[in-house]
Amino acid sequence: MPRILGVDIRADKRIDIALRDIYGVGPVNSKEILTKANIEPNIRARDLSEQQLSQIVHAIQDGKYVIEGDLRREVGLDLKRLQAIKCYRGIRHLRGLPVRGQRTQTNARTRKGPRKTVGVQRNPNAKTGIH
Repeated sequence: MPRILGVDIRADKRIDIALRDIYGVGPVNSKEILTKANIEPNIRARDLSEQQLSQIVHAIQDGKYVIEGDLRREVGLDLKRLQAIKCYRGIRHLRGLPVRGQRTQTNARTRKGPRKTVGVQRNPNAKTGIH
């Protein structure tokens, strides 16, 4: 299993697909990186030589791509900033509700989690219907 910048990428996939295992590298960035490294995109990741792997690493570092830990940290700081200034988006993130204007009366289960059923509590001292 090839390792690029501390991330194991899937060996059985084409290299343009396998590079997407790196957080922050998507389809467009993957193709750009391979173009800069002069590597054919349809080669399997397991067939890459050490030299080709180092070319990919240099292409990523020279391209100034923000990936993995740095990107995760940046996204986390952005969310913390939104929550600190108490803006609408920050509050939605804080409460675990949809952020981008989706409806919540129905269909927000992915964000809200499973339903929490609210039951009715009976008062034991209440009058029963029997006289």
